[in-house]
This record gives sequence, structure tokens and C-alpha cells, in this order.
Amino acid sequence: MDIKALQAVLQDFADARGWDKFHGPKNLAMALSVEASELLEIFQWLSDDAASRIADDEVSKQHVAEELADVAIYLLRLADKVGVDLEASIQAKIIKNGEKYPAELVYGSAKKYTEY
Repeated sequence: MDIKALQAVLQDFADARGWDKFHGPKNLAMALSVEASELLEIFQWLSDDAASRIADDEVSKQHVAEELADVAIYLLRLADKVGVDLEASIQAKIIKNGEKYPAELVYGSAKKYTEY
């Protein structure tokens, strides 16, 4: 995924519609939360088993795909607006999480790092 290219496409999309004035960090963060909630709503009343099989139903899978895309779009826009290199941030966070959650200590456990 070329994050910078996607951010440029999203900027052009917003510019062509005069929407950039609505895409400040606060509004983008709120929109990201709303879209994440819409994704969560798909799974809200499903059992764990039914949620695990959602990809087996093409209509449900497409709905999930659209909500994931909305989340990603707002995430990319927000990162762009606040000057965060999302790829570098993700890589740094993976390293940090690896230090907080060493595999030999947490394998098979869902405990938070403060619990071991």
C-alpha cells in the first residue's frame, strides 16, 4: 500500500469538492470514531462463531470491506493533516509492542503488559 499516494488521492478528492475546510484534525478524529463504530455495529449482536464466519457471506463481507475502507480513509486523512508518517509510526509501534509483550512471556495470554 502506498500511503503517500493514497493520501494525495484523498486530498485531491477533498479539494475537488471543497471539503478540505471540513477536514481539520478534530473533525477527522470524530469521523474516524464514527466509522469505527459503524464497523463495530456489524458485529454487535453476532456470536463469536458467527462473527468468525462473516467472510463466508459475500454481502456481509462487502459491508465489512466498505466500513474498513471508511476507517482507513479517515485514518489516512488524519495522519496527513497532523503530519504523522503513518508507516513509520506503525513500524515503531510494533517494535514498542514487542518490547511490552515479549512472546516468551505472553504467548497464548490476553493479559495486559501490566498484569505479568
